[in-house]
Amino acid sequence: MSALRAPAYAPSRPTTPARRTRLTALDGGRAEGRRFAAVRAPLQARTATPFLVLCGALLAAALLTVLVLNTSMAYGSYEMSRVQGQSNRLAQDIQIKQQSLQAAENDLARRAERLGMVPNAGTQMLDVSAAVAATTPSAEAGQ
Repeated sequence: MSALRAPAYAPSRPTTPARRTRLTALDGGRAEGRRFAAVRAPLQARTATPFLVLCGALLAAALLTVLVLNTSMAYGSYEMSRVQGQSNRLAQDIQIKQQSLQAAENDLARRAERLGMVPNAGTQMLDVSAAVAATTPSAEAGQ
């Protein structure tokens, strides 16, 4: 190892200029008709932070609104599909029951004959208070 010392100065690095903020003058300063206007108005730095926060908030609100609308539309679609399926099943059940009722009505006379029943020629009414049996006018006219 040698006894030489390192130089006391650091090698120079290329420096980049610092980013300067935009400065605007405040109200005040030199005005027409004033006698003492030797001092300029102080400069105030303006930042873009409030604007960026506002843009971010609007973007987040828009995305949240779209998410909520999309979710509710999807839920409504599934609900409508479920109700339509249920409606179709009920319509099929009604149609099947109507067909079986029609078949039972058509088969009623044949089943009654098989049981030994005969068709009624006329209708009679019973008057319980007078204990009298009366026939309907259509049955009297036919006799």
